[in-house]
Amino acid sequence: MCGIVGAASHRNIVPILVQGLQRLEYRGYDSCGVAVHANGLARTRTTSRVADLIAQVHDDHVEGRTGIAHTRWATHGAPVVHNAHPHFSHGASEGVDSPKPARVALVHNGIIENHDASRAALQARGYVFSSQTDTEVIAHLIDSLYDGDLFEAVKAAVLQLQGAYAIAVISRDEPHRVVGARAGSPLILGVGKDGTENFLASDAMALAGVTDQIVYLEEGDVVDLQPGKYWIVDRAHKSVGVSRRPVRTVLAHSGAVELGPYRHYMQKEIFEQPRAIAETLEGVEGIVPELFDGIAHDGKTGASAQRVFHDIDKVLILACGTSYYSGCTAKYWLEGIAKIPTQVEIASEYRYRDSVPDPKTLVVTITQSGETADTLAALKHARSLGMEHTLTICNVATSAMVRECKLAYITRAGIEIGVASTKAFTTQLAGLFLLTLALAQAKGRLTSDDEARYLKEMRHLPVALQSVLALEPQVIAWSEDFARKENALFLGRGLHYPIALEGALKLKEVTYIHAEAYAAGELKHGPLALVTSEMPVVTVAPNDALLEKLKSNLQEVRARGGVLYVLADADTRIENSEGLHVIRMPEHYGALSPLLHVVPLQLLAYHTACARGTDVDKPRNLAKSVTVE
Repeated sequence: MCGIVGAASHRNIVPILVQGLQRLEYRGYDSCGVAVHANGLARTRTTSRVADLIAQVHDDHVEGRTGIAHTRWATHGAPVVHNAHPHFSHGASEGVDSPKPARVALVHNGIIENHDASRAALQARGYVFSSQTDTEVIAHLIDSLYDGDLFEAVKAAVLQLQGAYAIAVISRDEPHRVVGARAGSPLILGVGKDGTENFLASDAMALAGVTDQIVYLEEGDVVDLQPGKYWIVDRAHKSVGVSRRPVRTVLAHSGAVELGPYRHYMQKEIFEQPRAIAETLEGVEGIVPELFDGIAHDGKTGASAQRVFHDIDKVLILACGTSYYSGCTAKYWLEGIAKIPTQVEIASEYRYRDSVPDPKTLVVTITQSGETADTLAALKHARSLGMEHTLTICNVATSAMVRECKLAYITRAGIEIGVASTKAFTTQLAGLFLLTLALAQAKGRLTSDDEARYLKEMRHLPVALQSVLALEPQVIAWSEDFARKENALFLGRGLHYPIALEGALKLKEVTYIHAEAYAAGELKHGPLALVTSEMPVVTVAPNDALLEKLKSNLQEVRARGGVLYVLADADTRIENSEGLHVIRMPEHYGALSPLLHVVPLQLLAYHTACARGTDVDKPRNLAKSVTVE
């Protein structure tokens, strides 16, 4: 979601700030801005793209050696300039029209839950608000506590904040200082290469090419950075040294976000899936628990998966959005192959309901970014109930989720820019299938013959995916029909019902077509009432045990005048006819077929969005990394 970049240097840092914002554009935003110390505080804000902000700062000759910048995804207040960050505080009783210059500038990711009470208290003290945001409350609060030391003012202010935040703050009276703090939202410190500058950012990608020396700030940390030094205090405001907050080398190459020959990032990432799967499975020579051992950090050795896998007898999966659908798919594997009872929960719902905890449960979180706020909160809730066996399937080894879980499997999808997740989903499925096999082995339910067969099939996945991607021209033909529709229905059975759900999600995300997915057996229980010639029905039809029942469901649709679009295995004997459009998959792939069947659905969403002229990589109202509830 929102992005933060900050810097304290001896050189003009505006180019670094705005370049950092460009690298964070993929997270989603609807306004952006920059503030610098230039003989006082100056700022430029816009509701246009970062490219327009760059033009504005150039035209206005905005320069400074200390500054902060931000891309905002609206939560409180509409996406208009006066709600855009950075926010200023001019002091009590003076407001934004005061002739007195601003004293504090601040950018913020997250949501402050007690902003209404704080706003009322600050207004009673004479502070005037110019926005509808919760962020402006923090700026005025810090100003009200400021007594010549910004670091102390921020430390005092965060004690009064309830909710999630990552902030970066500068002051008119301290021209070479940036102060940051985080709780519930990610924030990193970038250590300058030559010892003359330091940086803050919400994502290491923002600092690619500037520094690869990164310190990951922990929950409750407050950081003070100046051109040649920095120091950090923890949630108890005790100083922490390099042993507790080590400097890590993080290679966030900017080249990874280049489009190359592709029209959009979503298309690029769909076609990167064979490589992403190959790299995710690289080094897997056999099924061993050690594949999931915890990652060592902060001087601590990672936990042992072997012991945990023998101790647990249930699995609880916590995830959101696309990751939730990968978890729903994994439930079929875990119960069908490993014979382990599995529950899949939407993370944002799980923490707010009464559940029955079991300490012998393996809690599995799934997240692309490793910073998804609801999933992190659900994990903490599960742990508070006494479920200490935790494992994450995650794409970012340095993320908060990996640090919070005892065990981990790091997928290697690489940087995913498009808001609609594609390669992250299929690599999650690959990691979850490996987890299924590892648990089955630990429970004595995986024979050596089955292990060899599954490993052979997994190694063949990149080649199989290439064959599926070759179907793109046929999918484009489908997309020309879908571009004229406003509703669509997706059907699947068994293992492929979650794939139908994911296909519907992709279509609605990037095309704005209303799409729903159902288990095909549910047609007669309501959805059939929606079927007309104007309601395309997409069906995932692998050659499995449910095929004949699925064919009956297709006949129910045809009898009502519905138009079917079927992804069928070659040997299903489903033929093209009037109102029945068939794309034949290259081969039947058994338990792993969800990884193949989802790809045409991704392509369908992508090409339909292109035909409708939507903003494919940055769909309206959505953000890439959901770091607030």
